[in-house]
Amino acid sequence: MPVTPPGPRTDRALPHPPHDPTAPGAPHATTRRRLARRVAPALALVAGLGLLTACGAAPEVTEPRTPQPASTAGLTTADVDAWLDATVPDALAEGRIAGATVAVVHDGEVVTARGFGEADVAAGTPVDPDRTLFRPGSVSKMVTATAVMQLVEDGRVDLDTDVEQYTGLDLGYEQPVTLRDLLTHTGGFEERLTGLIGREGTVPDLRASLVTDPPQQVYAPGTTPAYSNYGNALAGYVVEAVSGQPFEDYVAEHVLAPAGMTSSTFAQPLPADLADRVSQGYATSDDAPVGFEVVGQPPAGGLSAPATDMARFMLAHLGHPTTGEPLLSDATRALMQEPALGADTLGALAEGERMGLGWFDESRHGHRVVGHGGDTTAFHSHLQLWPDDDTGLYLSLNSTGAGGAAYQVREDLLAGFADRYFPADEAPAASTVDDATRAAHAQALAGRYEPGRAFVSTFLTATGVLQPTAAQVVDGDRVLFTPGPGQLTPAVYEEVEPWVFRQVDSDRRLAVRLDDAGRVEVIGHDSAMTLLPLTPARAAVVPVLAVGALVLLLTVLAWPVGAVVRRVRRRRAVRRSAVPAGSVTATGAVPAATSGAQPVGASATPPVGASDAPPVGASATPQTDVRRARLTTRLAALATLVALAGWVLVVLTLMGLQPVPDAVLRVLQVLTALGVLGVLAAAWRVVAEARARTGWWRTVTATVVLAALVGTSWAALQVHLLSPDLTY
Repeated sequence: MPVTPPGPRTDRALPHPPHDPTAPGAPHATTRRRLARRVAPALALVAGLGLLTACGAAPEVTEPRTPQPASTAGLTTADVDAWLDATVPDALAEGRIAGATVAVVHDGEVVTARGFGEADVAAGTPVDPDRTLFRPGSVSKMVTATAVMQLVEDGRVDLDTDVEQYTGLDLGYEQPVTLRDLLTHTGGFEERLTGLIGREGTVPDLRASLVTDPPQQVYAPGTTPAYSNYGNALAGYVVEAVSGQPFEDYVAEHVLAPAGMTSSTFAQPLPADLADRVSQGYATSDDAPVGFEVVGQPPAGGLSAPATDMARFMLAHLGHPTTGEPLLSDATRALMQEPALGADTLGALAEGERMGLGWFDESRHGHRVVGHGGDTTAFHSHLQLWPDDDTGLYLSLNSTGAGGAAYQVREDLLAGFADRYFPADEAPAASTVDDATRAAHAQALAGRYEPGRAFVSTFLTATGVLQPTAAQVVDGDRVLFTPGPGQLTPAVYEEVEPWVFRQVDSDRRLAVRLDDAGRVEVIGHDSAMTLLPLTPARAAVVPVLAVGALVLLLTVLAWPVGAVVRRVRRRRAVRRSAVPAGSVTATGAVPAATSGAQPVGASATPPVGASDAPPVGASATPQTDVRRARLTTRLAALATLVALAGWVLVVLTLMGLQPVPDAVLRVLQVLTALGVLGVLAAAWRVVAEARARTGWWRTVTATVVLAALVGTSWAALQVHLLSPDLTY
């Protein structure tokens, strides 16, 4: 499945959107501690991002990666093993990653299948490439695509027919969606988390996960790539509906068995004969295991498999089935690896990297490469085929590692393999665009963007504005993206063809589609990913929240601070009033007229229960109105701050793939609504301060608080925090 922090050359975009599949139902102790540690900094996230937005500090661009030297021995078992031995153990130790498994195939043979580190840290169980099952996440989607293409090859389904004709799910989409759309991630669906996660030990229900709160269709099918687990799961359900077999049973019989993948399964929970062979998954090698991750939509990421089985899968897709029984015809395999959409639907995006039927275009060094990455909470995997070079590489890590080290380790292994065995034959072609045009296009590209793979109709739409991608012109005609599209670090791109940009010192490409007015409409990257310009309204959400939250925080803090100050002043006044008239003090005699002495028997403080409020039945005075308006406004400010803190906690929890009860969301919505209603109280306070003539400073302060509540209320509405639909 796609990944939370997006890593290079894999099938994700989000961090925002969230890390895809699965975490067990209840957070374990390590997760709770980690979440607690993150809450406090997260509460400052909005303010921090607002300040960064205002400051616009230039990001630091990392140094280009130095390519590894090419192998002189070639792609042999001895050479690959020597390279892996010199690379993987140190990377695991440094990144605090418990274990890894790697398989390489070439010219119809398994070159090597290796295990590194431990499958179970507590038990000291080593990773065995033939025995230990890893969870390859979204690499599972290639098994699903294979099953779909078997039905296409048999004439039982058509790539360009509305899938509703096969499923009968009545999902209610206005524009028909085809299998071609689903396999190329252009079904037009917004992002969804619901249905991806199941508690350990539960059995997924594919149909229920598809019909329960399906995502909205926010793009015209075939036009805008937006990676979708839901779309792939829907393709898997087509297999189930047409074949008449549960998805897991169909792929076991028609894909895994013919490929020779005898130790692999989509079954969740695992069958008894495999349950004791699966690797544990970890946040880091120092943490407790996360437990078996149940993917609620199995076609999108439910596979469990050892490295040797994945090697057999690669061989089958390279035309060398180890069982002698081909999964697909040569023509169908070739069709899957070719771009599946053209300019008729994608427009100018067709000039960049495009999806095949399931495969991502991941070409490197002038060699054609197709692949698919995958991530669960703990496992991080990737599979690549070099069809013209008859080669395949599969790797999987069973821990995220310290600081997300797994993402960098994975990319380093993919890049190092390409450098070592398939180095670039020649330098990249020079740009065909003249200097003036490059400069103009770079300027047009400058701005802020959010992922096309995003939550649109739900409250998680807030994630899109919290971490936008910034594009700015550097060197006159280049564009610096922070972070680089589909990457963790900044990246510089230069235009090489009209509206096609290549990353400097890399093979990554972007394609830009313009709207009818000539403005940037979509930036396509990594085959199934896009960036969309951040609208002015959405771009203003974070700064408005930052300033508004700061003002409201000061307002709430001024409440107890003011009470303490007033109490201290009253005590001092009481002490002064207790000095006898005419007595001598350090500063001299206190005149009777000014001593503040009261008649004998008079109380220095009001009786218990006394109040400066008017008697019951008496008409309110301007001062009474001011006090009431101030109290109501402060309560609204407090409700708003508690709501914002709660929403931050909710987002952090969901990004960790932990469920949040609807009751909690409703309570936060009530608090948010109180903050919105507080706008009326704040307006009342402004009027009351003016009527009571409390001074210009009080009136200005009240006006600022009113503006803060208006701003936070507007931002809450912008990101659907009050939507009656709690789907996520």
